[in-house]
Amino acid sequence: MQTVIITGANGNLGTAVTREFLEKGYRVVATVLNESMKADIPAHDALVLSVVDLGDEAAAAGFVQSVIEQYGPVAAGILLVGGFAMGGVDTTSSSMIQQQIDLNFSTAYHVARPLFQHMMVQKSGRLVFIGARPAIEPAQGKNLVAYGLSKSLLFTLAEFLNAAAKGTNVTATVVAPSTLDTPLNRKSMPDTDPEIWVKPHALAEILTFIVSEQGGPLRETVLKVYNNA
Repeated sequence: MQTVIITGANGNLGTAVTREFLEKGYRVVATVLNESMKADIPAHDALVLSVVDLGDEAAAAGFVQSVIEQYGPVAAGILLVGGFAMGGVDTTSSSMIQQQIDLNFSTAYHVARPLFQHMMVQKSGRLVFIGARPAIEPAQGKNLVAYGLSKSLLFTLAEFLNAAAKGTNVTATVVAPSTLDTPLNRKSMPDTDPEIWVKPHALAEILTFIVSEQGGPLRETVLKVYNNA
């Protein structure tokens, strides 16, 4: 049974992705920020839930090492932790940008760094980052400055990792969804047809494909998952 790490396993996307990987036969070691969040995720024989503050670099590295020691090689890291912030240049301070970097980039980097080193030793593995449309389409990001800037770092990091791993079976992929169809987004945008948005389960299926044997030939991949939004 292959082991995958999924960060940010609670919430609409996290629970959908965790469920999809479990259904595909993976052992899932999933992180949440606190004990209460464990209740959001149904129990499963192949699911291990860990409370980890991924903003703490040492804690994140210790978590990755403990997974390797207990379960052996890690096939993939699916890095879902993140958050959203509105604001154009006129309302976005440097501290707001730093907050979004801490949430959207640092939490991913703190896991990706030790996982990448582990994968390079075993010469195989998949790192999957969740990007964002505003990070690659400036017109979409003009009122999401801090968010877009923080997410843009993930695209650059993936390029660095893929350059370092060239010639191996280690890859970094960035998946950039448009709006996800969640209860919160339906409530905040009641006049928009949610059928044009991306369903969490559909995005979860794409993530399992990237990690699967069929996704093995993918290299230096950025996937724009927009549906009709």
